Amino acid sequence: MAKKGKGKKKGGKKHMTEEERVHFYETQLLAEEENRKKKEELLTQFLKDKLAKEEKANEFNKLKLQNQWRAIMREAKATELTKDIEILSQTFERIVDRKDAIIKSLAQDLEEAEDQYQLALRSHLQNIDTLVEHQSSRINALHREYSDELDQLKGEYSTERGKMVQSHKFECNDLQDIMFAMDQEFNELKTEALHDFQSQKDEIKNKNLEEKHALRMQLEGAVEELWRQFQEALRQYNSTTEDRKKHFEELKAKDMKSAQEIEMQMRKLQKIHDNINQQKSKMACNARDCEERNKMLKDEKEAILVHFSQLKGQMNKFRENQRARLTALTVLSTKTIGELKKTYEKGERILKLSEMCRKLETEEEKVLPFYASTLTEQEEQEIDSVVKQEPENQLAQVMHEFDHMNNFWKRFNKVMLDKLSLEQARVQLSEENQQLRTLLKQYLDGISVSDEILSHNNPLFIVNNRSNVPVRIHIDPRQKHQVKTVVEAAHIVHNTI
Repeated sequence: MAKKGKGKKKGGKKHMTEEERVHFYETQLLAEEENRKKKEELLTQFLKDKLAKEEKANEFNKLKLQNQWRAIMREAKATELTKDIEILSQTFERIVDRKDAIIKSLAQDLEEAEDQYQLALRSHLQNIDTLVEHQSSRINALHREYSDELDQLKGEYSTERGKMVQSHKFECNDLQDIMFAMDQEFNELKTEALHDFQSQKDEIKNKNLEEKHALRMQLEGAVEELWRQFQEALRQYNSTTEDRKKHFEELKAKDMKSAQEIEMQMRKLQKIHDNINQQKSKMACNARDCEERNKMLKDEKEAILVHFSQLKGQMNKFRENQRARLTALTVLSTKTIGELKKTYEKGERILKLSEMCRKLETEEEKVLPFYASTLTEQEEQEIDSVVKQEPENQLAQVMHEFDHMNNFWKRFNKVMLDKLSLEQARVQLSEENQQLRTLLKQYLDGISVSDEILSHNNPLFIVNNRSNVPVRIHIDPRQKHQVKTVVEAAHIVHNTI
């Protein structure tokens, strides 16, 4: 029976057409693909289940290990902390004893400094009173000089103003005369120009009328000549186109015959076109099946590519962000290193200068480095109340942050005042030196004899106990005080740093 069945199958395959045979092989390939996919899905599901079990077991073992390590680390940390607490308690007691001794010594120093401060304050107030008296007398003298110079300037200004007003009036009269003469000359030129313009206008108008009449005569003759030429060309055209008309009729008849032949050929082409459309419809049916399969595969491929591009974009963004953060971090680190180096160098320079300045300080500056405040108790209380308030703007907040620099600014202001006083003394000494030089020059010129010197005033030529050279007597306001030698800070910095 099996043999007969096989024979029938073979015979059935022989009687199959080509399309049925292709369809049969395609169904077999599809069935094999479905079986292969089912096997792959079962295998992947089995591996996923196995992987999930392994992950659960791994997590459970990690938790056990972490709990054991926590207990061991807690015991080790507890022993370390007890040892650290014992060491810290001993060091704290030692530091407290040392601080108590320092506080006692500082309290004694404060009492001594307070006594010295009171002495320095009394001497400072006496010096201020003398300076105020000297300044008031100097201001009165300057006020008198200012009033005298002001009266002189007012007189000079009034005389110069009168002269300028007179010269202004004279110049205005001259300009009016000049403008009147220019107006008359301009009117004469205007009348002459109008007369010339009218004469030229009439001449040009007559000339244009003559030229217009001549051009009209020429154009009428040219139009008649063109009309005659046009008539002759029309007669020649009619005589030459008769032969061409006959040839056109013959070609028209041939065209009718060829049109009938073309219609017969078009019918044959229509039949061939219908057969081609039938074959195309069959091909389209087969192409649709293939297109559906290809479309499914393309969709899967595009989805995978989109997912891949998204992951790649996320990875690139993450890399760019990390790179930007790294570059910003490196730039900021280099800037901070540079700023720290500058501050370190500046601090070293300030310390060197402070050590040099400390060597040059007087005993009074060493004992009383800060001057006493000149404010009353009520003003100090008002300032304390304002300082205790919370800052409202950013500038006030910055001022509160730099409140601990008050002592530094006191010493800085004291140094600046000393510097200004030294500069003023230097200017006065330079003026005195210049005056002494002039007096010495006058004396040397007086003892020498020459024509140039005799033509000027001579300080040694005295008549009735008076010299003919004015001598300015310089009064030094610093004679009341003791003169002290001073070394400039710029000289010390230039030679030591």
